[in-house]
Amino acid sequence: MSMLLIKGSFRVDGGAEPDGDTLPFIPDDVADWKLVGGRARVVPKTDGRAAVRLEGVDALETHYRKPGYGPERHQPRKFGRQAADALLRHLGFTSIVRHENETVTTDPVQVPGFILTSGADAYGRCIALAFDGSVRPPVYSGYEVAVDEDLLKRSANYRLVEDGLAYPMFYPGLPGYLRDVLGDAARAARAAVPPKGLWGADKTVEGALIADIGSITDDDTGVVILPKLFRRLKDYLDSGSDITSLAGFSAYLAGAADEYRFLPEGKTQTGLHRLIKISEDGKTLRMPRPSDEILFLDK
Repeated sequence: MSMLLIKGSFRVDGGAEPDGDTLPFIPDDVADWKLVGGRARVVPKTDGRAAVRLEGVDALETHYRKPGYGPERHQPRKFGRQAADALLRHLGFTSIVRHENETVTTDPVQVPGFILTSGADAYGRCIALAFDGSVRPPVYSGYEVAVDEDLLKRSANYRLVEDGLAYPMFYPGLPGYLRDVLGDAARAARAAVPPKGLWGADKTVEGALIADIGSITDDDTGVVILPKLFRRLKDYLDSGSDITSLAGFSAYLAGAADEYRFLPEGKTQTGLHRLIKISEDGKTLRMPRPSDEILFLDK
């Protein structure tokens, strides 16, 4: 499978709050955004920038809010901040200052690089592999190229997973052989002694005790879980549902009708309620299969 290469710059300014898997990118030729297919058009701002969402990874949420589902929330900040800072360093930003309001100042403000994309998501974000300026583009900007294992390993996406600072998160836009490379990196980080990055704190598979919204948001006592699961649980808890028990969470997930299948060749299933287990007392939530074993079909 080929991906479109776009050459340009990553830019962090104007009170930006980049997280560990999304940041602004400006093509050298803004018209290159018109070449990006997908579920929605990429519509750049007046200076040409648009959001790039890293393909194949999911970092802890540093600021998340779905309209109509309560206030903005974040996961425990430690690993989300580490992922955000690591992403910027991997792309060539040499000085990163994080302020109390979570905005970031960098030096330099802008660094060269390129992205490889198979399209945009439903929100108009360009889903891509991101590369710093030290990596030589394999083709000219505006052309497509087949991505091999060696090239993937030079991306910021791979390096975040290798660092243990992001979960592998797979959708159909990423070929199977590249998913395998990211999955291997995640398993190595998880199996390291001690586990790398967030893996020493992750409770997704083992099980997370959920008493209230603070159980997944508090910086000191909140549990670390897969961000996709965090987003669904945050929306559920902030929707006015009974939070004395998670008994209703399965029905909530069933209603969302997300589609997925287990890798490598599982059949398509509907509803994330099939992925989770809730204890009999309704207090503990876990997802027995790690994210590197799942292909999510809806973003």
